[in-house]
Amino acid sequence: MALEAICGMNRMPFMRRFDDLQSKWQQQQFREATSNFENPYALIAPPFERPAENLPKILAHCGVRMEFDHGTTTLGFKYQGGVILCADSRATSGQYIGSQTMKKIVELNEYMLGTLAGGAADCVYWDRVLAKECRLHKLRYRKRMTVDTAARIICNISTEYKGMGLVMGMMLAGFDDEGPKLIYVDSEGMRSHGQVFSVGSGSPYALGVLDTGYRHDLIDQEAYDLARRAIYHATSKDAYSGGIVRLYHINSEGWRNISNTDCAELHDSYCGTGHPQKNKDSQDGADKEMPCSSAWTKRKLAEDNIQTKLATV
Repeated sequence: MALEAICGMNRMPFMRRFDDLQSKWQQQQFREATSNFENPYALIAPPFERPAENLPKILAHCGVRMEFDHGTTTLGFKYQGGVILCADSRATSGQYIGSQTMKKIVELNEYMLGTLAGGAADCVYWDRVLAKECRLHKLRYRKRMTVDTAARIICNISTEYKGMGLVMGMMLAGFDDEGPKLIYVDSEGMRSHGQVFSVGSGSPYALGVLDTGYRHDLIDQEAYDLARRAIYHATSKDAYSGGIVRLYHINSEGWRNISNTDCAELHDSYCGTGHPQKNKDSQDGADKEMPCSSAWTKRKLAEDNIQTKLATV
């Protein structure tokens, strides 16, 4: 640097620093716009009040069309073997498919996972902030952050930015000192514990399969098959869901990525196209116990009819 000053090279335009080329006003604007680099909880707000209400009015007045369409399917449930999380991988913006490989299950630490549903930017950003807080918590207190604490952090963030256009619905699942946990948190500040959750545009279809086949005493393979089947049926009915079905299992040993299966492969497995011999074998054996399969449905209907007759008597 001293040699540059002696030779006068530091006065050349191509050797000047970026800050020297900017005015003080521009530097101040840049610092305000990137304030979340130093404090991730301090996001720059739109220059008008109640953005969720007033932004559509401003766009209509200016004749600008900016529709915030989104869709996904994520699910989670607790059973005797831990917690299952499963999600598709399609990211959409209206009728446009932006990505078929979106990762909607985020690893927060070795024993906790979070799902994404809603605005991709909102969910990804706050999941990254939560992952950082989990790491700092472990460094400060020499123990892992509990799922309840993580849910409270997201709930407080949602409440702070309520009414500013935040669109987020996520599940937090993990295993701590109190056992397996599954908590739903959304952008309205709602926080709810539960056994079974499904979030996204395809959730009604996934819940239909879960309501039919869910039991707390499921074994691991039955739980895996139920989760994959629920997401597959949602992707076949919901145009905004699809891609790869990612399946995670959380227990006392941490989380494991069980499988990442393309929806086309699941279609061949569950609908049996092009495998007549395999279909025959499955009908004779494993298909009898698969939720939502023809043999399983017939047996379930017969049991329900017997229970109905007993109830009427």
